[in-house]
Amino acid sequence: MENDILIVANGLTKQFVSYKKAPGVMGSFTSFFKRSPIVKDAVKDFTFDVKKGEIIGLLGPNGAGKTTLMKMFTGIIVPSEGELKILGSNPWERDKNFRKRIALVMGQKSQLWWDIPAMDSFLLLQRYYEVSDENFKARIEKMSELLGVKDLLHVHVRKLSLGERMKMELMASLLHNPEVIFLDEPTIGLDLVAQENIRNFIKDYHRENNCAIIITSHYMQDVQALCDRLVLIFDGKKGYDGPLDNFENILGSEKSVSFSFDCPQDPGLPLWQEHGATWNEDKTQVELRVPEEDLRAYSAKVLNETEVTDFATEKLPIERVMKELMNNPEILRSQAQNS
Repeated sequence: MENDILIVANGLTKQFVSYKKAPGVMGSFTSFFKRSPIVKDAVKDFTFDVKKGEIIGLLGPNGAGKTTLMKMFTGIIVPSEGELKILGSNPWERDKNFRKRIALVMGQKSQLWWDIPAMDSFLLLQRYYEVSDENFKARIEKMSELLGVKDLLHVHVRKLSLGERMKMELMASLLHNPEVIFLDEPTIGLDLVAQENIRNFIKDYHRENNCAIIITSHYMQDVQALCDRLVLIFDGKKGYDGPLDNFENILGSEKSVSFSFDCPQDPGLPLWQEHGATWNEDKTQVELRVPEEDLRAYSAKVLNETEVTDFATEKLPIERVMKELMNNPEILRSQAQNS
């Protein structure tokens, strides 16, 4: 339904202009009168929409345009061209009603005051977002319980660990119960336990509030745990937009298969001359990519012809798909032409 669409972007483009200057004093002097502009398209002709309740992973290599998109979505920067509506508003106008309905969490930037306890920051945000005392108390109680930080609310923020600060950042961003949440690297720098806790909290919050979430992350575990839909951006342009399952199969319906041996093997044997065999240093373990329809026959052949001590198979990991697409983005372009 149209009312369920919370974000609409059509032909969204953002250009940044810099200027080239010749070296030395004369170059500086000449630049006062004549400058050579360099125009870079950080985002180019980006079109998509987001419905209520969706969790979307926005992925791409460094410099692809992810952060520029997030800043346009939240009104920090103004698009150069195209249409962008978030909850029916132009984000860059930053009107009060719009700000009360969205949230932005940036893993590398803090919105909390370091020299006061988190609770003092929460009280300031309560007044800013005009949250009632009843709702404020209930939300603080519930979120601090879920995140396991009830005993840390009155500790100065600068004395908290990185994981504890990130939990407080999430609480600060969600106090006003936003309808659209933008998470930019929310688990960056955190240990595995802290990452898992943050993911579980986001899943629980989403399940209870049915909000829309857009998340950027370099940790594929975040994407696989949280997102059903992926959007890939390369050089400012959208390269893929679709279900996570389809993305995992974008290189074909292959599986990752590994065989382990007690003794070193001969990689030159005909048995290993297909499926992109990759060996460890002492040649006692090999990993291959085998089409699903050939998996049973090929595995039986290996087991019959060699003395295998261990054997494992799994769907091609999303990390490998991402790496291959980053190295060969033309794969996406050829798929788009064929579809």
